[in-house]
Amino acid sequence: MLKWRKASPNSLALFYKLSSITTDQGIVHYEVYGRGRPVILLHGWLGSWGLWQETMTFLGQYYRAYAMDFWGFGESGRKIETFTVSDYISMVDQFMDKLGIFRAPLVGHSMGGTVSLSVAMKYPERVSKVTVIGSPIAGSSLALPLKFAGTRPIAWLLFRAFGIFRAAMRVASPFICSDPRFPAMMDSDLTKLTLKSFLISIATLRRTDLRPNLNQIQVPVMGMYGDRDNIVHPKQWQPLLAGVPHARIERFPKAGHFIMMDEPKDFMPKLKDFLDAPLPQPVPQPQPQPTQQSQVPQP
Repeated sequence: MLKWRKASPNSLALFYKLSSITTDQGIVHYEVYGRGRPVILLHGWLGSWGLWQETMTFLGQYYRAYAMDFWGFGESGRKIETFTVSDYISMVDQFMDKLGIFRAPLVGHSMGGTVSLSVAMKYPERVSKVTVIGSPIAGSSLALPLKFAGTRPIAWLLFRAFGIFRAAMRVASPFICSDPRFPAMMDSDLTKLTLKSFLISIATLRRTDLRPNLNQIQVPVMGMYGDRDNIVHPKQWQPLLAGVPHARIERFPKAGHFIMMDEPKDFMPKLKDFLDAPLPQPVPQPQPQPTQQSQVPQP
């Protein structure tokens, strides 16, 4: 399915290509803009592709930017049985396979960054670079309200009183992100959730811990963290750097969890600089020298 969607009134005057594909576990909605080498953008918990609009506007000048909705979020399918982090790792692999994208950089916000790092570990041939933005390396770094939201009784209560939950999120939104467009965008995304997608995704994210396997990642990695993040502990760059010593770390003193919306003028050039940097050349392995066998004189 293909159609064109105009960007929001607050962004530049352009059009995004609205598409969907069918995978093993349901429909995947995505938007694409620009021409050039592909780069894939992955949103966080409770979000959708829409949080990437300004980033796509910028990257689309240099790359072909894809932004997909995870199952259970945005416009993607909601009728599958589970919405675990593991499902989303597989989803990225299927998405790339369906679109004929052999290898590409992944840019993930929050949960999307956790998924990006996991894809680089499980499907290393798929990933050329990884950028994580405010992403939990260990689920224990999530703020306390998110940990509670990953329990069935709390999630059930929130959906039982969904109107109150939406109103509370509108009140809290200015403390989460400074962009004035954020409350309306978040409210729109909340209306597309189901109890299962809400509960299972955050519950499995809370139990995720990437630290034991980070040393498997060999591709370039950049971690971007806001010092005012009140959703994920702002010092999650430390376990990332400990596990991936070659990682580039960018800190944003004035940004919170949504760096791409809080400080876009600082965020965009740093992201492009990382994506533009040439990939490191593999170190040639020394070839074994043939052993010289002594000649045995013939009688």
